[in-house]
Amino acid sequence: MTEFDDTPEAKPSDDAIAPLIRLFHVYKRYGAKTALADISVDIAEKEFVFISGHSGAGKSTLLKMTYLGEPVSQGQVVVDGLNLARLSRDRIPLLRRKFGIIFQDYKLIPTRTVYDNIALVVEAVGTRGNLIDKRVKSLLRSVGMEDRQKSYPPGLSGGEQQRVAVARAMAGNPKIILADEPTGSLDHDAAEMIFDLLKKFHAHGATVIIATHDTELIRNTGGRVIILKQGCVETDTVIPKLR
Repeated sequence: MTEFDDTPEAKPSDDAIAPLIRLFHVYKRYGAKTALADISVDIAEKEFVFISGHSGAGKSTLLKMTYLGEPVSQGQVVVDGLNLARLSRDRIPLLRRKFGIIFQDYKLIPTRTVYDNIALVVEAVGTRGNLIDKRVKSLLRSVGMEDRQKSYPPGLSGGEQQRVAVARAMAGNPKIILADEPTGSLDHDAAEMIFDLLKKFHAHGATVIIATHDTELIRNTGGRVIILKQGCVETDTVIPKLR
């Protein structure tokens, strides 16, 4: 677990390794409602971190602020050396290329095949034309979906759709994987498969941050857990793996 002094004067020493992601006294307000209050969290490169808490605790909002899906109301967010408060609009794509994002509701294009859903992203990140097919098939193979490449998302199970979504998130070789309740609508076996895929990509060097309320899967996986309660950090700890 990364330790830090969360007073306003706290600064990393000259020889310290800067965290990959730093949220420093961050607040998020929607009118009179405070969604997040005084969040100070450091996440190191190649960490595997759970963000947990009840529905409405602020898990999704916290993730969104790291890629400017939501602006902060107060405080600072720094991602891989980029201070998001100072980031010009034309540099936001540079920030977002650092991320692969996985959603609970998959967000696949229903009228495109599994292959095309991945190919669109592979092409968008600048892969050369003659390498697109190889990259798409490699991604689908990595999540065990190469035999469904001609299928359309509505014809897949929830677990299969989420495996395609994981492959899509990895299309740009992201430094950071954000997974927002990725197993919330899946049965136990499908959820374990998605977690196993995320652990595999973490083992290959990605920083993985998962927002989830699935305490059983957290206990079975182990690692750092940041628990939010009513928009505040209640606990930031490391739990042992049960098995």
